[in-house]
Amino acid sequence: MADWTDQLPEAARAYIAGRKPDEVECIVPDLGGVARGKAMPAAKFAKQTQFYLPDSIFLQTITGDWAERPGGAFTEPDMVLTPDFSTAIAAPWTADVTIQVIHDAYDQKGAPVSVSPRNVLKRILGLYRAQGWTPVVAPEMEFYLVARNTDPAKPIVPPIGRSGRPAAGKQAYSMSAVDEYGKVIDDIYDFAEAMGLEIDGILQEGGAGQIEINLNHGDPVMLADEIFYFKRMIREAALRHDCFATFMAKPIEGEPGSAMHMHHSVVDAATGSNIFSGPEGEETPQFQHFIAGMQKYLPAVIALLAPYVNSYRRYVPDFAAPINLEWGRDNRTTGIRVPIADAASRRVENRLAGMDCNPYLGFAASLACGYLGLMEQLSPRAEYKGDAYLAEDELPFTLGDALDLFEECKPIQEVLGADFCGVYEAVKRMEYKEFLQVISPWEREHLLLNV
Repeated sequence: MADWTDQLPEAARAYIAGRKPDEVECIVPDLGGVARGKAMPAAKFAKQTQFYLPDSIFLQTITGDWAERPGGAFTEPDMVLTPDFSTAIAAPWTADVTIQVIHDAYDQKGAPVSVSPRNVLKRILGLYRAQGWTPVVAPEMEFYLVARNTDPAKPIVPPIGRSGRPAAGKQAYSMSAVDEYGKVIDDIYDFAEAMGLEIDGILQEGGAGQIEINLNHGDPVMLADEIFYFKRMIREAALRHDCFATFMAKPIEGEPGSAMHMHHSVVDAATGSNIFSGPEGEETPQFQHFIAGMQKYLPAVIALLAPYVNSYRRYVPDFAAPINLEWGRDNRTTGIRVPIADAASRRVENRLAGMDCNPYLGFAASLACGYLGLMEQLSPRAEYKGDAYLAEDELPFTLGDALDLFEECKPIQEVLGADFCGVYEAVKRMEYKEFLQVISPWEREHLLLNV
């Protein structure tokens, strides 16, 4: 029998470097992007080709409860999980030699599990592939390093830097600000190298302790896998230095939120050319259709791009988060931005998604909007050339409103899949209901004795 490590990517084999692997973590991303699965001795992993988990992991809320499957009984049938060895990657923060492997989820008849986020993204890519197109994405990840917070009743605050002072806000692009928590950054670089993850750049963002990591462009599933791995790795790097890394959309009052900006282009699979650019480098009708699809359908997928009640705290004026559906060239105040680029690299940037979204579902939702625009040959509104922060608010204000738009949009339901949409809505409505039962400090402070 061939050694299973022969199937590993080069970076994972280099990490093992002739050592005997101790453990394999067999994982599946759930609706929230949480790693679910099981760890097993590497010797046992070598002897099996699949393992089983109940499909109820996709019905689990972020609080650990389970939603009811729409139209079906809660029977928890087993899924068949098979390793995708192309995703095998080191877990360099562990004490032993550990490899992580993302598994694909199938039902017992061999069909892809429709509610698996990774399969939802693959479904969208299949729609593009049927038209002879290949989508390309490039994500930007924003997150905060914060002081350890073990009491949820207390506010989240910035970490103490090497100067002994709390991390300062309003220091975007400052190298000194990044140096304040340089040891965490060093571990992120070291871990990324051991994992074979390529970082395009790291910079200080506008919030206190807020960092942005840019990734190179590529295949949407591969990039979603990388973000999934990056989130876990960054949390581990922070814990080594007595702080937390958080990907909440709005963790600190008075500070900007954290976004996951997504750059999109579409390549003709036969020629390899960018369909957004014509023979002379001009913008094509397809470029306009893609933008128009985003303008029309993004409100219906905000529930996926902003999946928690906290997500909507990011959508406030004057906090560096667009709350409009305008588009513009090199205009960061618009929700849909066209960055400066040559014809081959012409792309559309979706600036609405929060870093708290599941990367598989974020890419799937955003690409679904562009796909519908292409298929319906929609035309966008005129380019917005001013300060779009002054434009009309066009996004839902709460998770409940976002879910209503999601439920009502039949084209989005069709391209994402009715089964997935029903399960996603059930999970998110349960989370929203749980939130509404919590009495906040603001309510106690201002209403207890005044109303």
